[in-house]
Amino acid sequence: MPSASLFAAFGVAPNIVFGILSLLYVLASLYVYTSLIHQISARKPGSVGANAPARTFGLPEAILAALLILFLLLSIGASVSRPSIDFSKDTLLWNFILMVFLVLFIVTFLQLRGLDVGSLGGFYRISFLRVLSTGAILLFFAYPLILWSDIITQRLFGGGSSRQNIVEFFSGPRTLDQRIMIIVFAIAVAPVIEEFLFRFFLYNVIKRYFGRLIGVTFSALLFAAAHAHFRSSRCSF
Repeated sequence: MPSASLFAAFGVAPNIVFGILSLLYVLASLYVYTSLIHQISARKPGSVGANAPARTFGLPEAILAALLILFLLLSIGASVSRPSIDFSKDTLLWNFILMVFLVLFIVTFLQLRGLDVGSLGGFYRISFLRVLSTGAILLFFAYPLILWSDIITQRLFGGGSSRQNIVEFFSGPRTLDQRIMIIVFAIAVAPVIEEFLFRFFLYNVIKRYFGRLIGVTFSALLFAAAHAHFRSSRCSF
């Protein structure tokens, strides 16, 4: 009947529209990140403006970064050889204390070396609001790429989509104080510490001696391996 065909067409239309919007979303994400990579690749040394640091990382920082990488690799190896380690509240607390100690040690080391952490990290180049808005936009366009990388990884290596231990820990039956602890440590504070260790320190030291491409690739893989979740590797620009 004509009416039945009409209703069937209206039922298919939303799926077609959703498919087109999804395709446009993926293409827009590819364009945004391709443009970002092109802009970063076109940058010239010393073109960051008047706030560029007079001194940069040297051999002492390279030695410290190598020791940090060795420590991370040993920790990753231990977690792989003992995958049944209990991921508890105490484990989360001690990991947090250890990461805070590492950050304070590196900051103190850089200060004693006469290096300006703020200038090296580029904290004075753009305002906080611009950082927040730029981060939100990049995060919005990152989701399609993360989804497709997850799908491709599953096809290549098999298995279903896995969740990090912290997600499993939070999803289980927890008391209120445990959930507050997870929110404060794992969601609010830990990302800042990780950005300092992986994005600021390790990436910049590796980039200083081996170039931007190796710095991006190695720091991202190390970040993902440290979380025992290779699909969680993110761009380190």
